[in-house]
Amino acid sequence: MTRPFKVLGIQQIAIGGPDKQRLQTLWVDMFGLEKTGTFKSERENVDEDICAIGTGPFKVEVDLMQPLDPDKKPAVHTTPLNHIGLWIDDLPQAVEWLTAQGVRFAPGGIRKGAAGYDITFLHPKANDEFPIAGEGVLIELVQAPPEVIQAFSALGAR
Repeated sequence: MTRPFKVLGIQQIAIGGPDKQRLQTLWVDMFGLEKTGTFKSERENVDEDICAIGTGPFKVEVDLMQPLDPDKKPAVHTTPLNHIGLWIDDLPQAVEWLTAQGVRFAPGGIRKGAAGYDITFLHPKANDEFPIAGEGVLIELVQAPPEVIQAFSALGAR
């Protein structure tokens, strides 16, 4: 099957819990990830620390998330909102092609994410209209910036 876009690599892993300080103990204190920023959004009900592992275009973001209000949705501290992000070389083309193939996307369309890149999410569950989905996994597609596209192209990413 020929697709008009490439998945270049992993952009991020997002892990939620009721208390991001406990997540920091594991990921920052024990594993040594570097905290590089924070992000808060009332609309997304999230308070997150942005961490990183690796360097340059191969750096992977690890987001440690807790809800601003544990009684509101979205519930970033529950397992279904833990997710993986993938670098995509042409996000609009990917969304168009995947939708035509029957892939279900979560509401919200393409928009700016916490790290400033354009993003969209594949829904974790299929339905009758869109029979292909994340099979229980929330998957974030992230528009790769030029330097990431160039680095992966130099490696021959498929």
